[in-house]
Formats: sequence, C-alpha cells, structure tokens
Amino acid sequence: MNFDPSRTVFIILSFEGPDVYSQAGGLGVRVKGLSRALAHLGYQTYLYFCGDPDLPSEEDHEGGRLHYRRWCQWISALHRGGVYDGEEGKIRDWTSSLPTSVVDTVIAPAIANGQNVVVMGEEWHTSWSMQLISDSLYYRGLRDRVVMTWNANNTFGFLRVDWSGLSLATTLTTVSRYMKFKMWDLGQNPIVIPNGIPRTSIVEPDEESVSELRNASGADHFWFKIGRFDPDKRWLMAVSAAAYVKRRGQNVKFLIRGGRESHASEVMSLAQHQGLTVRHVDPPADARGLAMLLRDSKDADLINLTTYVNDDLIKVVYAAVDAVLANSGHEPFGLVGLEVMAAGGLAVTGSTGEDYAEGYRNALVLETDDPIEIVTELTLLKERPKLVASMRRHGRTTARDYLWDKVIDRQLLLRIGFAAARQAVTLSSVEPVVKRPARPVRKALRRG
Repeated sequence: MNFDPSRTVFIILSFEGPDVYSQAGGLGVRVKGLSRALAHLGYQTYLYFCGDPDLPSEEDHEGGRLHYRRWCQWISALHRGGVYDGEEGKIRDWTSSLPTSVVDTVIAPAIANGQNVVVMGEEWHTSWSMQLISDSLYYRGLRDRVVMTWNANNTFGFLRVDWSGLSLATTLTTVSRYMKFKMWDLGQNPIVIPNGIPRTSIVEPDEESVSELRNASGADHFWFKIGRFDPDKRWLMAVSAAAYVKRRGQNVKFLIRGGRESHASEVMSLAQHQGLTVRHVDPPADARGLAMLLRDSKDADLINLTTYVNDDLIKVVYAAVDAVLANSGHEPFGLVGLEVMAAGGLAVTGSTGEDYAEGYRNALVLETDDPIEIVTELTLLKERPKLVASMRRHGRTTARDYLWDKVIDRQLLLRIGFAAARQAVTLSSVEPVVKRPARPVRKALRRG
C-alpha cells in the first residue's frame, strides 16, 4: 500500500482539539500530537474540531501542511465553559453541517488531484458524521477512493453509537487491548493502534530547577496528580493515601491539577475530612515560581492548582516529584503515564489500558484500589534508590518507542493499509487523471 506523503491527505474529526478551550482530556492531547506528527512527516493534514470562538475558523500551521478547521464556533461563543459546554447543540450542528463541507472542500478536490484520502473520526460525537460522509461518497461514486476509520478513546457515549452503521461505514480502531475487550462486549472487534507522544515530550528537565522544587517541597513524600476530576481517575484513593502518610507522622506535599468537574467538591471534602490542609492557588508560570509557592505553603499538605499549567512546567514537575499518581481504575490508554516516563519521572499507573507499563521495570503498577498500596509501594521504593533510577531510565526508553512518528510508521499506516483492503479502496500510485474532451463520434457510412 502506497502512502506517499506527497500523495496522501489525512482528515481528522474530533470534538476536542489543540485550543485551550477545546481540551478536556486525553483526546485533545491525542489529536494535537497526531495531527502535528503527520504534518511533520509531510502529509497534508486537516483537523476539524470544536475550537475557540475567538480564533480564526481556518488556520494553517507546520509550513502550510496542517490545517485547523474550527467548527461550531457560533455555539461556542454562547457557551464559554469549554468544548463540552453546549454539547448537544454542537453535536447537531457538527452532524448537519460538517459532512458536506468536508466532502466538497477537501475530499473531492484531493481525489480529483489523484491523491489518497484517509478520514479518521474520533469518539462517539463523530460517529454520525462519519456515516454521513461515507453515504455522500457512495452517492458521488467516490467511496472506493477514501479510507475511513473511527477510533474509540474511551467508553463514553457507547450507548448512543449506531454500531452496525458505523462498522459498515468505517474500520473500527481503539487505543489498547483493554479497550478492545470492552468493545468485544458490544459485539465489535476493533484494531488496536496505540496512542503516541510528540518528540518534544522527550526532555531533560533542568537539573537545577528539579533540585529546587524537591528542596522547596520539604516533604518526606512529594507527589503530583493531573487529570479530570472523575471517579475513574481514583482521586479519592490518591487523597486517602496522602492522608494515610500524614497520619503515620510523615510530611506529604501533594500537588494536584484537576478540571471543572463536579467530583472536585467530593475530593476536596474528603481531603479536609481526613485532616489534610488544602490550599487553592493559581499556578505560577515557571519552576522558580512554583518553588516559591511550595516554600510559602509549608503548612499545606495538598496544593490545588486551579487553572491551566503550561507544558514546560508540568515536565519539570514530572521529573521532580517522587511519583506522579496516574492511578486510574478505568484507563483506556493513559497518556499521562507515558508523558511522565518521557520526562524522566516515575509513573504510578493502574492496570487497565496502560499496555506500556511494566511493574518495577518502567513504572509502579497498582493492582488494587487500596490507598495503602500506594503508600507501602512508594515507601519501599524510597529504600531502593537504584531501582527507582533504573525504572526512570527504562521509562524513558519506553517513551521513545511511543513517539508519534514511530507509531505512525510502524502501526498506523500498516493498519490503514488493511482498512483500505477491507473497504476495497483503490489507492492512487499514478499521476492525477486529466479528463480530456470526448472524441467526436464518427458516423459509419453505408456503402451503396
């Protein structure tokens, strides 16, 4: 199968996207990294997403190879709370207006130019629009020129998906064996293509900044947790573990960054009920500011960073803390754990979708939902500094195997080749077909 970057166009459909307004979880991180990596590899890439209402509806990046198409902006302007604010209205607008636009402005011109087209839908919000795009292509006689896949990043919205129609229109994919098993329960058998991380994730954080943060924490246990305030992320388990440390007479400094979800109130209530002193504060811009914040928060056990934390600071925090608690009970893939490894940190994961995590080799993999397991394991690791150093090194090696360019080359393109064969798609490997005027029909002369 020929996927020459100069002759292949990728189209990604996703509610979440690269704008701060558009990011609510791992999906936004996924499509941001995937689209940029495809563009870096030379593919013309279109990313359709529910974007910031105050940014241009169309925007080009990566030397003109990455094209942002912000959708539903007129609704977003009325719902400033983020990508899922006004969700039902956005779904209706997306489904009714996007399919025709994509076919008319991107797919049909690309086919006319002799290019291969790959359309990738993400999550349940795009399931109806993917079917409509497929139908439209059939009506126009173009369906055999377009590869279509639909990817499940989570189980959200599964009850609203028309699985028979979607599996007929596309080839189903997902991000881990755990998710594959979940979809088996629905009678579906998706292809597993793991998430990746951008090459910029592999960093060597400034050692001086790392040391400054560790010293400023002044704690026996220095932890960090980031993610949506969702029960699946086991925030209550993490908070209970911190409280257990404090009850044992040790100091704990627990940095957290959640979202706007209602579960936050339950998390904070439990923290205070179990005797943790909580401080809510806007995050500083850099490591030096965070070190000052830590020194000014000597009496706080749990520091809740209430607004956006920039990527550069997060990477330093990953490297500086004793552990990053990515201890989800239901984790379709677990990008945070992989990002922690890339920054040289120690990830504490659950044991569901984190296929990349190997206990005591590159991560600490929890087997239960008991907070004592967190405390016991991390206390024992403090007595084994050589093992911790080895786990951090192996974690970085693992992260390099999941760089997006490697995932695309070694897995995504190969799986798309299978999808093309399954969908009887004819991939172009020749120059565009130029339509010539029809030859005049010569009438046969009867001989008398």
